[in-house]
Amino acid sequence: MKKLFLLLFMAIATTAFAQSQINFESGNFDFLKDQTEVNVQFKFENPLFQADNYTEAQYLERRKTETLAKKGEEAWKEWNEEWKKHKESVFLDKFIDGLNAKAKKIKFTKGATTKYTLIIETKWVYAGWTGFVTQPAKLSSELIFVETENPSKVMAKIQGNKIEGTGSKVDYGMEYGRISAAYEKTGKELGKAIKSALK
Repeated sequence: MKKLFLLLFMAIATTAFAQSQINFESGNFDFLKDQTEVNVQFKFENPLFQADNYTEAQYLERRKTETLAKKGEEAWKEWNEEWKKHKESVFLDKFIDGLNAKAKKIKFTKGATTKYTLIIETKWVYAGWTGFVTQPAKLSSELIFVETENPSKVMAKIQGNKIEGTGSKVDYGMEYGRISAAYEKTGKELGKAIKSALK
């Protein structure tokens, strides 16, 4: 029995550690040492969804069919409007909230005129679910720091891999809420890495 509990603890600890990982593909944070503010740009162009790697169109069509069958046209309209709102602003806002909560010395903001821009490009989304227990959403993204005036000059490229949206004050009852939590957690993980590097 003790061995079973030990194995379970190790599995949970390993999962938690894996969730906190962001990995450098290239570069480092040295260029941020004298910066006080960084612009942030959001890309949500061709992400894949769920374990089956649906396109966004496929994912939304499945969600529409399910919502119409269970709740009707008005419910689908409301859901779709919320989805658009989250894509247009909430996902990015939550990412920035998480980033600023942990990075501390550098302010990250959208629409700023700064030397460097951080681009968060969404690659893969797992929406999670609710029920007797809640399965958080997961987000894989590419985090790219570029020179604002010369975006082809990449200062650092980082992979966020299947980061779970936990510890947020969002409504976990709907997909877009859970997904926004995954953006916030990704921001926090990046912010912690920046803070640690710039000590």
